[in-house]
Amino acid sequence: MARKIFVNKSRYFNKLEEEFGMIPKDTIDKIFDAARVEEVVGDFVTLKKRGANLLGLCPFHNEKTPSFTVSPAKGIYKCFGCGKAGNSVNFMMDHDQLSYPEALRYLAKKYGIEIEEKEQTPEQLQTQNERESLFVVCSYAQKYFTGNLLQTDEGRSVGLSYFKERGFREDVIEKFQLGYALEDRKGFTKDALSKSYRLEYLVKAGLTIHKEEDGNSFDRFSGRVIFPIHNVSGRPIAFGGRTLKADKKIAKYINSPETDIYHKSNVLYGLFFAKKSIIAEDMCFLVEGYTDVISMFQAGIENVVASSGTSLTVEQIRQVKRYTQNITILYDGDSAGIKASFRGIDMILQEGMNVKVLLFPDGDDPDSFSRKIGYEELKAFIRENSKDFITFKTMLLYTDVSSDPIKKAGLIKDIVESIAVIPEAIHRSVYIKECSRLMEMDEQVLLNELNKIRRKHSTDKNKGEAVQAEPDSSQGTVIESKEERGAVTLIEHQERDIIRLLLNFGDKTVLIDGEDEEGKAIETPVAVAEIILHELAQDHIAFENPSYQYIYTSYSEGFQKGSWPDMNFFINKDDLVISRVVIDLISSPYTLAKWDQHHILVQTEEQVLKKSVYSALYSFKAKHIEKLLGETSLELKSAGSEEDTLILLQKHKQLMEAKKYFNKLLGRIITH
Repeated sequence: MARKIFVNKSRYFNKLEEEFGMIPKDTIDKIFDAARVEEVVGDFVTLKKRGANLLGLCPFHNEKTPSFTVSPAKGIYKCFGCGKAGNSVNFMMDHDQLSYPEALRYLAKKYGIEIEEKEQTPEQLQTQNERESLFVVCSYAQKYFTGNLLQTDEGRSVGLSYFKERGFREDVIEKFQLGYALEDRKGFTKDALSKSYRLEYLVKAGLTIHKEEDGNSFDRFSGRVIFPIHNVSGRPIAFGGRTLKADKKIAKYINSPETDIYHKSNVLYGLFFAKKSIIAEDMCFLVEGYTDVISMFQAGIENVVASSGTSLTVEQIRQVKRYTQNITILYDGDSAGIKASFRGIDMILQEGMNVKVLLFPDGDDPDSFSRKIGYEELKAFIRENSKDFITFKTMLLYTDVSSDPIKKAGLIKDIVESIAVIPEAIHRSVYIKECSRLMEMDEQVLLNELNKIRRKHSTDKNKGEAVQAEPDSSQGTVIESKEERGAVTLIEHQERDIIRLLLNFGDKTVLIDGEDEEGKAIETPVAVAEIILHELAQDHIAFENPSYQYIYTSYSEGFQKGSWPDMNFFINKDDLVISRVVIDLISSPYTLAKWDQHHILVQTEEQVLKKSVYSALYSFKAKHIEKLLGETSLELKSAGSEEDTLILLQKHKQLMEAKKYFNKLLGRIITH
């Protein structure tokens, strides 16, 4: 079965190579050489030096303690929490949900590498990735809308005039790729179809609306200024359109619908332009709308993003958390809107982030205020007026309830509820102390209330988990096999250890006892890979795990050619299964401390490499013999003749002797 799977996987990746082989091999090599993993990952994750590696919070799962490691020397990343691993190309595939060629093209563009792709066949064009097709039509739409804004009379007189009235500079208009949709309801769709873009993808991208009943197609956006929405890699994925008409029957803003590449709850407007500044400033400012982001960016505050008028989501908060633990929410003077957003603050607190709040003067919002004053004034205003959420919430609500004891008690409980969701005990304690001071309440009373709320939350959570864990008796009992649960096979550990040694130490040499021509004892340096290949070849042992067998075969073929495969040969393969297996085997979450400073001798594996290699080989062979013993025992039970039984008994005896031999070498005591 394992061999069959291996063959099928090989065919699958050969097919991938045929489909995406339009990027020449030498160009792919240039991309891998240029795309340093620490630079690529560093665009999305805040990394801190930890010995020879870099450490940060994993962008693929929610964690409070960093377990995401980047190794510049090996050119890989590995999360020891969720198991995600790969190189710079794999990272872009996982992070932005790109295909292999899409990730290569993204990195080529980032590093200024020109791709001269081979001409695609009609079949390849037909099977082109659907997601890529959506990216392509969105990119075309952005260029079309921007062209309208700058190159048509209607666009310049209506759209460009509006942006200039708002004070947007031309360089900022160009940076955010702002545009204009003409009044012609079919202009965009006609132009796209004339350039051979398929109606199917125009509709799926939310750019064109198609009526099945009469076959009529028309543009979603018309007579509006356009704000392209980018993913974190800078590719347009959706659009927001603002009408400039005073007609109240027309929606002020319309946005792209959800698509395969645009999920509103996962996207923050402006994050692509803000992420480097967020990392540098260790702070993210959160505003409400497109123009708020652009005006503040133009004013010099570049670490700003918007939730685009939607309620803040956990996914959006986690997007920010990849770059900083600190977030400041900027509000205009609308107190009703602020009160409605308190839930968002609680969600930020629940993610373990530090949240502050800033209220602009009455009648101002981030857009208008940032246009009134200079950069230094704006920075000073933000610094002097940003308040922690408790101080802000108390100041905002206390005047309404101070004379009413019942309402005041309700406000205090409301604030303690917010503190209760904070995961860090020290942070909760600091906030309780501050709440006690502001509310003139006994700290112990607040602590008691806090503990009561947290106990209730814990009980509710446990109940929910218990209910979720209840099996559905109507479905019967399902027992998964080890393979179905992802568990290792009986020999998996031994196979893994052999391949781990091949990858990490294959080209290292150890001294092997031998004799010279005169029969004198000498020690000869031999490569670890050569020892492993020789030992396993003489016993004709194959690996059950197809990935391990592939790696072993690659070393065997390399030996025949006179050179061992380079680590990058495996890491940079488009075969993601092999690539990730290799990265997993060469990664370690631990760094050996300098115990020699304390006069404690700690041996590394390389210092006892010969012992490790032979121990792994003996364990592998011993486990293989156990497997053969099991198979022989089954054959004995169904032996058809006395002659067959005698042959099998002899085989069983030889295997038992071999088992004793290897167990003795391993220092194991056999009691039966």
